[in-house]
Amino acid sequence: MYHGIPGRHRRIVAFYGRFLGPGDIAFDVGAHVGSRVRAWRKLGVRVVALEPQPDCLTVLRLLFGRDDGVVIAPVAVGAQVGTARLGLSSATPTVSSMSPEWIGTVGADRGFARVRWDRSVEVPVTTLDALIAEHGEPAFVKIDVEGFELDVLRGLGRPVRALSFEYLPPAHDAALAALDLVDALGRRHGGAYTYNYSPVETMTLASDEWLDADGLRALLDRFRPLGRSGDVYARLSPDH
Repeated sequence: MYHGIPGRHRRIVAFYGRFLGPGDIAFDVGAHVGSRVRAWRKLGVRVVALEPQPDCLTVLRLLFGRDDGVVIAPVAVGAQVGTARLGLSSATPTVSSMSPEWIGTVGADRGFARVRWDRSVEVPVTTLDALIAEHGEPAFVKIDVEGFELDVLRGLGRPVRALSFEYLPPAHDAALAALDLVDALGRRHGGAYTYNYSPVETMTLASDEWLDADGLRALLDRFRPLGRSGDVYARLSPDH
């Protein structure tokens, strides 16, 4: 479902072509089984794929372990270097999370009624700042970590050119907190982010124009009642 659906890979490549090009560096925080890694490599991007789940790591190493343009790091990303516990969902690994609060929030939602977080493992944690020091400045950072997005962003001390983070309607307030942090980070360093939203895995942007933070909040308010997840995209304005 991640690598074999006809046309899906082509749509992902075309979508990320607006953010990335040959020679760029991109961080895939929560790489899962590498659908973004595959697309970014098609664009000539050097990729740092970060994934702490053991089963996903097996797939990543099978698909990209011999690719010199991909670094596979078996770590999570957070606000500070250390360790943390990752709650695993054996039946639905895409919702494994390091945020007990997020698990509690979405676990009470009807759409997650059958999801169980049945075990946990301790995983090493690094930060975006540490990754930048080791691998260089990324042109794009994808953050998909099931409720831990705010912690990941707290480990970033300066703006990057573009990034994305997941939006889930049951955790609406958490997404707005992440938006506030990104917006403040840009302004604190003399920059300005603009925003857009892509529902689910459509690889399309919901707004024809890039929006300021208030505009994005209004857009998410329209999508929230639909109950469908997606991704918020942020990019520094050309003047910055």
